[in-house]
Amino acid sequence: MKASYLTEKSIAEFISRALAEDIGDGDHSSLASIPNDAQNQARLLVKGDGILAGVELAGYIFKQVDADLQVEVLLQDGAEVKFGDVALTVKGKAQSILTAERLVLNCMQRMSGIATYTHYLNSLISGTKARLLDTRKTTPNFRIMEKWAVLIGGGVNHRFGLFDMIILKDNHVDYAGGIREAIEATQRYLKAKGKDLRIEVETRNLEEVKEALETGGIHRIMLDNMTPEMMREAVALIGGRFETEASGGITEATIAEVAKCGVDFISVGALTHSIKSMDLSLKAY
Repeated sequence: MKASYLTEKSIAEFISRALAEDIGDGDHSSLASIPNDAQNQARLLVKGDGILAGVELAGYIFKQVDADLQVEVLLQDGAEVKFGDVALTVKGKAQSILTAERLVLNCMQRMSGIATYTHYLNSLISGTKARLLDTRKTTPNFRIMEKWAVLIGGGVNHRFGLFDMIILKDNHVDYAGGIREAIEATQRYLKAKGKDLRIEVETRNLEEVKEALETGGIHRIMLDNMTPEMMREAVALIGGRFETEASGGITEATIAEVAKCGVDFISVGALTHSIKSMDLSLKAY
């Protein structure tokens, strides 16, 4: 496990909810057509190129469906794969293999797509100090797996949710009355609640950057939708006093130039909201 949200309990709960959604009162296709005592085997075939993700999760799914299923992992999470590779094999009760099949594939296909795109964007900023971040632009009830996939692809998780870090975005700032007001209100809130949370504030121009610097008491300054020229000037103004994060409309066409501005982090929502799943299949043999 590589992150605090990846616990045996959280993974088991996710699998239970997903299986309940899929199985309902029974996998009647398998129960009707396959003898209860039939034993069989299947292999998970890779039908694309990229970075494999979700292998460890697949093992948990198979075991939660049927503890007697035997899974042999041939390729680990993070492996570079190509069409025709076999990621794993599973042996045991045929009905159980078929019941687990779709959940395993749904998770691994999407996770592998995310890991592949994360890996690719990372390659575009290699040689710079910038680290690639994900966002909260995730699929409801699937965030845990999407953020896990980002890690497998070599990215870094931003906050998991609204509870584990404070980000004062443009709407917070506008509603609070300004950068200083938002930061100072947040500091009072954290003190009153006895909470120790990191504070990041989003800035849209150099004046807001200066106001954030003058107010202080934060950990990171987000540079949102800035031109590379403005971003370089902002990074120089900040001068290493706080972490910096570039955000807003960053694509594979622009990410290298953004990284060269000297920011510490680059957040890209497309890592989880606009990826193409990897084609995988589970085939009897």
